[in-house]
Amino acid sequence: MTNETQQTDTSVDDRVSAFAHAVLAGDIVAGPNVRNACKRHFRDLEHGSSRGLIWDLESANRAIGFFEDVLCLNGGDYEGMPFLLAPWQAFVVGSLFGWMTVDGFRRFRLGYIETGKGSGKSPLVAGIGLYGLVADGEQRAEIYAAATKRDQAMILFRDAVSMVDMSAKLRSRLVQSGRDDKVWNLFYANTNSFFRPISADEGKSGPRPHIGLLDELHEHKTAATVNMMRAGTKNRRKAMVVMITNSGSDKKTVCGQYHDLGVRICAQIEDNDSFFAFICSLDEGDDPFKDEACWPKVNPSLDHIAEGQSDGIPGRKYLREQVQSARGLPAQESLVRRLNFCEWTSADAPWISWDVWKQAEEPVPMRVLRNRRCVGGLDLASTTDLTAFVLVFWPTLHDPHWRLLPYFWIPDDDLQGREDRDKVPYSMWLKDGHLETTPGRAISKKHVLMRLVKICAYFDVERIGYDRWRAEDLLQLMTDEDITLPEVVPFGQGFKDMAPAVDEFERRLLGRESESDVIDLDPSEYELVQSETVETLRHDGNPVMTWCAGNAVIVSDPANNRKADKAKATGRIDGIVASIIAVGTSMKSCGPSGKSIYDEGAGI
Repeated sequence: MTNETQQTDTSVDDRVSAFAHAVLAGDIVAGPNVRNACKRHFRDLEHGSSRGLIWDLESANRAIGFFEDVLCLNGGDYEGMPFLLAPWQAFVVGSLFGWMTVDGFRRFRLGYIETGKGSGKSPLVAGIGLYGLVADGEQRAEIYAAATKRDQAMILFRDAVSMVDMSAKLRSRLVQSGRDDKVWNLFYANTNSFFRPISADEGKSGPRPHIGLLDELHEHKTAATVNMMRAGTKNRRKAMVVMITNSGSDKKTVCGQYHDLGVRICAQIEDNDSFFAFICSLDEGDDPFKDEACWPKVNPSLDHIAEGQSDGIPGRKYLREQVQSARGLPAQESLVRRLNFCEWTSADAPWISWDVWKQAEEPVPMRVLRNRRCVGGLDLASTTDLTAFVLVFWPTLHDPHWRLLPYFWIPDDDLQGREDRDKVPYSMWLKDGHLETTPGRAISKKHVLMRLVKICAYFDVERIGYDRWRAEDLLQLMTDEDITLPEVVPFGQGFKDMAPAVDEFERRLLGRESESDVIDLDPSEYELVQSETVETLRHDGNPVMTWCAGNAVIVSDPANNRKADKAKATGRIDGIVASIIAVGTSMKSCGPSGKSIYDEGAGI
């Protein structure tokens, strides 16, 4: 077939052109950048030959066929099933391997793929790596799953290893170094080629990749890993670096720069024949929190997953859960919009919306809390900062809410200066009883501890959670001053301890469903409580706590574990940190049976 004939062929055998045609005809829902990528494909079919570009349909179909004839999926319901490419995946694979130049080079030397979470990017590029290893005709091919850290590189590489294990054709041809999840190299003897993970700090010897694969580009702080891969491709005619990512939160990063470059190239604002971009995005006016119709624009596998299945599609069910869990929580909504709906959002969105916090305000008389089981969370300032102590009370039959009661202290020295710096009315809060002072320029830990003795004597406080890194100093001070408090338990400030507590704080604040947390009831009352308990968290409207809530910013690690971050907050958040510690401490507390109230089957 001649190049001229291929340029106008949109038959069913040309799945790349078929996808582009379906998108532009409106048969496949796609966003503006994908529509522009499809227009670019047809422009290049028509005019690319004048620039030395060749559309090789046979090579495109060969790469697509490799996925569907050789590779199998792994995990969950798809374990062992053939890797049948979704239309968008066929467009990506066919484009990357089907476009060449007249001098025999691969046209696309750099690929950038940005889609919503859960659309199948990782197995797609793992398959691209395996094709480059065994089917691309390259002698001594070096295939790398690259990342800034080796652990991150292993995530993508493990997908490739699982595909090899699932494929009889590959399993018999490739030699694996290592065992089980410790495999670190795939070797193909026919061409003396290998596929392995690599991190930036391991690449000093100068890798020469035939295929370089980069996962989660939005997490890369610098361009070092991309540059390492690109620098090694210069001596290979068919070398290619493929980057996959969710949307990010900073356009100044390497991910943001490649995103903007891809957008400009597909929109004909900038020319670059060697750069391929498939960037999922929403149209102006789309709101995925209000209209599910736009979801396929950012997760192009949704409709493909739906074929042959009944209602309750896993992808859509998951997205609905994500949307529901984020309502009323700006930071969580920002994360969902970024990871799931391809919206570049600010990294420092506030955690709790004003409407949600205000709705949870409900002061109660102290007599309601007097003899009620509770735990405390203490965020004790090291010098001049705000100190917070927060009590969290369990729901009861007659008051089925978690109750939050805070106490705050600041040094009494230079109160006006503190007001000027923090821009809040400390003096008024002090006068109204929402805040207390300790004598001196710095927080008096002894003064705070003596106040805690009185507070704990009034309420039924069974334990106090406290920053574990300062726990020894606190216990030593208690010993030196002969101060007795309820059990003081360490509570870490990292993702490990904070993440479950942040999740639980949100669940209680929003009244999300869970097993009943009401304790100390007669068995005869259990059924009534199960049906009537609301279990939402209520606070007393303390303006210092409200200020802290409005300042709180939540940060996430790569596994989406979350914690409050004082460094990124817009103001002091000590009250929220103490509240999270208290909630986390309550999660670890045990009822009369000796089991946690969250353990399955625990008594009430």
